[in-house]
Amino acid sequence: MKISRSTGYGILAAGYIAKSEKGGIVLSQTISKEYNIPLEYLLKILQQLVRANILRSKRGPRGGFVLSKPATKITMLEIIEAVDGPLVSQLNLEEHTKKGKFSTKAEKAYENGLAAARGVYQKVTLANLLS
Repeated sequence: MKISRSTGYGILAAGYIAKSEKGGIVLSQTISKEYNIPLEYLLKILQQLVRANILRSKRGPRGGFVLSKPATKITMLEIIEAVDGPLVSQLNLEEHTKKGKFSTKAEKAYENGLAAARGVYQKVTLANLLS
C-alpha cells in the first residue's frame, strides 16, 4: 500500500479548508502559498476532491472551495480514495504459484493488513484531525 504525495496534499488542503470554514470560501492560491504546493498541481487534486463530493467549488472572482459536508462526515479514507483510487489488493500471488500454500497465506496476510488500514482511515475524520 502506497499513499501518494498527492493524497498528502489533498489531506492538507481539505484540513485547511475545514479550518477556515467560518471564513467562507478558500482560494486555491491561499492553500498553495501556505503549504508551498505548486498551484496547477493543487488544482488537479482539488478537482478530484470536488468529483468525490468532499469539496464544492465556486467559479469566478469570488470563487474558491468549501467542504461539501461537515468535517465530522469526511474521512481520511474518502480523501485517500478520491486522489489515489480504492485501497485494494493487487498482489495476485496465487496466480503465479497456482494457489500454493505460501502465496495463499502471504496474500491473506496482505489483505488483512489492508483491511486494518482501511478501518483506521475510515474512523479518522477531518474533525478528528483538527481537534
